[in-house]
Amino acid sequence: MAKVFVFLEGNNQDLKKGSLELLTAAKASGREVVAGLVGPGVKALAPKAAHYGAQTTFVCDAAELGHYNPETFTDAVTAMVKDSGADVVLASSSVLARDLFPRVAARLDSGVASDCTILKLDGGTVTVRKPLYSGKCTAEVEFVNSPVKIVLMRPNQLPVGQPDAAATAQTKDFPAPAASGKIKTKDLVKGSSSKTDLAEANIIVAGGRGMGSAENFKQLEDLANALGATVGASRAVADAGWVPHSMQVGQTGKTVAPSLYIAFGISGAIQHLAGMSGSKVIVAVNKDGDAPIFQKATYGLVGDLFELAPKLTEEFKKALHK
Repeated sequence: MAKVFVFLEGNNQDLKKGSLELLTAAKASGREVVAGLVGPGVKALAPKAAHYGAQTTFVCDAAELGHYNPETFTDAVTAMVKDSGADVVLASSSVLARDLFPRVAARLDSGVASDCTILKLDGGTVTVRKPLYSGKCTAEVEFVNSPVKIVLMRPNQLPVGQPDAAATAQTKDFPAPAASGKIKTKDLVKGSSSKTDLAEANIIVAGGRGMGSAENFKQLEDLANALGATVGASRAVADAGWVPHSMQVGQTGKTVAPSLYIAFGISGAIQHLAGMSGSKVIVAVNKDGDAPIFQKATYGLVGDLFELAPKLTEEFKKALHK
């Protein structure tokens, strides 16, 4: 039987939503599903991988893999893919995977398609669709003469299936590769927010230069708390130092595809639209009725955001916390 290898990523002792989406797609393809986990403590996530479709889980669980190192991770994942015998590899189009899998592809002499939004697994044919030129058009891509087809999917593009709590999977341990010392990760600085990462958030409340100051983002945080959302920002806001760059949405920031994206005081520069145009529903709030973002918005509110944001917060609290 043909096999598909799914590279899984965890967060706070759980599998990320994007990984669950990929396991669901792999299971639906009818192929044998082999999952791979790399990092300290990841063996504890193997049972959940089985619940979502993994029939075998490869685990490289070692303390020295706590920080991402391109050398050791490339060695580990390449060994897993070769051992699995899979001709299709799926991973989320995360910052880590976008750095890791071109290296793996070079080792396997294979093709890699990143930032994909549509995936079709039909027998031995793998077809994907991905945006080009800041989302102005899309391209349908098919792998040709590639022994292993590597696909990096944007999160929030595929459904998550129902878990089977009774399902189990075989687990195979892999040793941690030895580092050459040419690359050493000294530290990993994480953001202080406990909110869902922007790339995987289902609801995003974002602010632009129209917010006026860093202090005014408190209004968006209040709305985000009411909705269970994550706060994002435009590039101008991040460059001004009002918020960390980890909150930036756009072509030079994070690409997102939430179910709901609410933009306050964001004019709609092309680089920002490129990062959020995949949102299912877009609500724009801006005092300028001619702002470009209204051309992309599903719903638009023309008015003073400092009046509208608190009102929306109160209405959502009433509706969601009765």
